[in-house]
Formats: sequence, C-alpha cells, structure tokens
Amino acid sequence: MRILVLSFYFPPDLAAGSFRTSALVDQLQSMLPKGATVDVIAACPNRYKSFRREVRLTEQLGNVSVKRIPVPVHQSGLIDQSRTFLAYARGVRDHVRGVHYDLIYATSSRLMTAFLGANLSRRGAVPLYLDIRDIFVDTVKDVFRGRHAAALLPALSLIERYTIRSAKRMNIVSPGFEAYFRSRYPEAQLDFFTNGVDDEFVDVDWGNTRASAGRIRVLYAGNIGQGQGLHAIVPGLAAATADTHEYIVVGDGGARHLLEDALLQSGSANVRIEPPVGREPLIELYRNADVLFLHLNDLAAFEKVLPSKAFEYAATGKPVLAGVAGYAKSFIEREVPNACVFAPCDATAGIHALRSLSLGLTDRSKFVEKYRRTKIMRSLASSVLQTAGIDASGTTTARVANGR
Repeated sequence: MRILVLSFYFPPDLAAGSFRTSALVDQLQSMLPKGATVDVIAACPNRYKSFRREVRLTEQLGNVSVKRIPVPVHQSGLIDQSRTFLAYARGVRDHVRGVHYDLIYATSSRLMTAFLGANLSRRGAVPLYLDIRDIFVDTVKDVFRGRHAAALLPALSLIERYTIRSAKRMNIVSPGFEAYFRSRYPEAQLDFFTNGVDDEFVDVDWGNTRASAGRIRVLYAGNIGQGQGLHAIVPGLAAATADTHEYIVVGDGGARHLLEDALLQSGSANVRIEPPVGREPLIELYRNADVLFLHLNDLAAFEKVLPSKAFEYAATGKPVLAGVAGYAKSFIEREVPNACVFAPCDATAGIHALRSLSLGLTDRSKFVEKYRRTKIMRSLASSVLQTAGIDASGTTTARVANGR
C-alpha cells in the first residue's frame, strides 16, 4: 500500500494547509498497516517572501517520505502564483513518473493542486480523495476582478468540474460550502472535517493578559491579502480608538501595501505591522494580546468560509473580535463565548463590538475538546484509508464507507 499526498504547503511553511496536512500525515503514519508508506510532495516554503526557511529537499520520517519541490518566489498575484504552481506541478510529475500508488490525496485551496491530483488519478486509474479548503471559482470571481479574471472563469469552471468528478470521495473544510457542492455535484461523496485546534495551543498558560497595563492591545495574526480586507477596516478602528487601543498586525501578503497606504492616509499612529513568525513566537504574541482580531473582506465568496484562525484564536480564551458574515458569523456566535461579530468593513460596527468585549480569559475548554485537531484528523485519516480499502484498524477491506 502506497499513498501519495499532494499539499502545496507543508511545514515549516506558514499556512493553514501546511498545519492541516502535517496533522493528517501524523495520523496516517500511526494508522497504516505494516509495510504501507506515504509519499508527501510539497513545495519548498513560499507562503511569504518575508518568511523563507532553508529545508531539506528530501526527508524520510519512518514510513513517510517528504519531497519538497523548489519553486520561484511569488507576490500573491494570479500570474506569479501560476508560475510558482507550474514549477511545483512539473516537479510532482517528474517525481511520480513510473511509481504506482494505491491512493492519491490532494488538499487544495486554490483548486490547482486538486486538479493536479485529479489528472494523476485519471492517468494512473488511482482512487482520489480530495480535501477542498476553498471554492476557488467564487474567490476569483469576487477578489480578482477585471477582464483577465472574467476571462478565466469559464476555464476554471471546467477545471473544477473535471476535478470534483474525478474524486472517489472528498472533504469540504467549511460546512458553508455544502450547498455549492450539493447543487453542482449531487453524486459526490462528501465528508465534513473542519480545521481545528493544534496541540501547540493546548495546555498553554494564556493568563499573561495586559488588560490593566496601558492601552488595550488588539492583535491580528495571519495573511494580509484582498481576502482579509484589512486596509478597509484597520485604519477606521485605529483612528476611532487612538487614545485607548493599539493594533499589531503580524503577517504578510499581497495587500500589505494597501494597508500601509491606508494607514498613511488616515494618519493612524497606533498601528504596527510586523513580519510573519513561527508558532512559538506567535504563542507569545497571543499571550501578550488583550483582544484577537479576525476579518474577512465584504465579498459574497467569504460568506461560505470558516477561517482556520477562528480555532486558533478561540483556543487561547482571549476575547475575539470578528468582522465576518455568513457561515463564519453563525459558527463563531454559536461556538465561541466572549466573541463579538460585526459586519465586515464596517468600522462603526467594529468599534461598538470591540467595546462590548469582556477583557480577560474565558473558559473555552469545551470548544478545545470538541475541535482538537488530532481528533478531527484521525477521523479524516480513517475516511482516507477507507477510500483506499483499509479500515481504521489497518485491515484491508473491499467496502468504502458511504454517507456523511
């Protein structure tokens, strides 16, 4: 039994897909029958130009081999991201040439990794399990507006149809995606395994709150892209609370310059932008924050998503300020106590929500237990193995589990 795992991002890269795939591989490694192996093929760290790490191109970790493909640096635009992905795809094809796999697993937010998995699956008549973390057609339509994006949509829709219909089974990370996929692909066998709380955020003493020491510290940590729309909200929040709050934005991305320009125009002096960091320094930043801030742009595509950052923030017990709509809004309001949700890009509503939060820690132990990443990924790994004809005990079986 040999399983191919395709994930564009993999540790030490900083991305939701990186952490998710690493957790899944850990579970597969412990659940596979004797003699079975997993080949992970990822790109070398490339999420942010400002966060580059030297890595070994090949690693052997027990029954798991990791191959990293060198790719060019990108600036998060469609053209340079496409160039980067093509380098990855060529490297994958070279690496798998002549190798037989019993299952292909592909995790994808921008569709193309899933498409690559579908192509390899069809060419080799190998079962395919897809992990879909975004609806790329929706994102392109709403985020990358203009003639070039519009011209791409028919082709992307065809690629999506080819990809989804190639899968024997697929998981969708946000239940908010269900209506989209049910309406277009009613024959698809769907799982619903969300992101979750990584072990690094469990059993941490989050009590080092700063609420009583000077201005209230609001922290945003994550991607700074068009999808997050920070340039449309942070300057307004900062200007209205200049005497009482300070804002720290930790990350990078294609819209960082828009945020910097907007802050320059607003004259907000209580905002600091810092480069992305690894997990250990990030935990310390969380410990020293009073409020954790989450925001998605005011676009229809983002009403279906469930940001992975919501799980990370909730695990700390710190107050959460969330400018989100749709499924993310209902999830946070239902699952995360002491979180205030407001309409995206609405600074007036954001200020009201910010001032409604209770500073200090909230017991969210039930949330952490419910959404432990290890538990969720073990269930995902079990479904992946069933698709390959192996039950969770490691016994080969001819039946694949059906249903939700």
